[in-house]
Amino acid sequence: MFPTSLELLDDPATNGTRALNDRPLPLSQQAYEHIRRKIISTELAPGSIIDEVTLQADLDMGRTPIREALQRLSLEKLVTILPRRGMFVTEIGITDLQRLFEVRYELEGMAARLAAQRGTPAQFDRMDAILSHLPPSDQPADAELLIAIDEASHHLIYEAADNKFLRDTLTTLYAQSLRLWYFTLSKIGTLQETVAEHQLILDALKARDGDEASRLIRDHVQTFHQKKQAAMLGVDG
Repeated sequence: MFPTSLELLDDPATNGTRALNDRPLPLSQQAYEHIRRKIISTELAPGSIIDEVTLQADLDMGRTPIREALQRLSLEKLVTILPRRGMFVTEIGITDLQRLFEVRYELEGMAARLAAQRGTPAQFDRMDAILSHLPPSDQPADAELLIAIDEASHHLIYEAADNKFLRDTLTTLYAQSLRLWYFTLSKIGTLQETVAEHQLILDALKARDGDEASRLIRDHVQTFHQKKQAAMLGVDG
């Protein structure tokens, strides 16, 4: 079993933060993380009806934490609430992909530049530990592993940027982007070489070269965008 992104972030070997806190998560947070993962992985398909009763049974929870989680997910544009009609998983469209790229391209570059200035050696060590899970380039990699590495790497850069407003915004945007990756996964594959670009980004961060880190991560985001766009348009990427 390959580690998920949360497991990579929370593993004591990577100095994860959650491992330092043994208190159980509130029910609403548990529900939020569970439903969010189902939406991002497209296990709950775009446009599908969200059945609160089924979620309550699956999670063995009452209505209140489920409803709180869904309200929170609606703020992240992952759930659409229509009065008198119900709740639905938000649809995915090619226009959304382009708008998402426009914002992420700029903000990811900003985050990398700030991370080069503000990141700590301990944070860079955590990134090294995450990237140590990358398989050799001549060996096929499991899609879930590469997705976990990419997600964890981006979130660590957001953390190192040390700007909570930028972090929260990019976390929401990345979730949307990740859902598009899952949605097009059968067409674009694992993008193993693209995920491996995080090593070059980390090298620039360690060198405190904000301009280079910004350039590299923007190129990284653009490559993903082009592949996903080609897949959604039904052309070769």
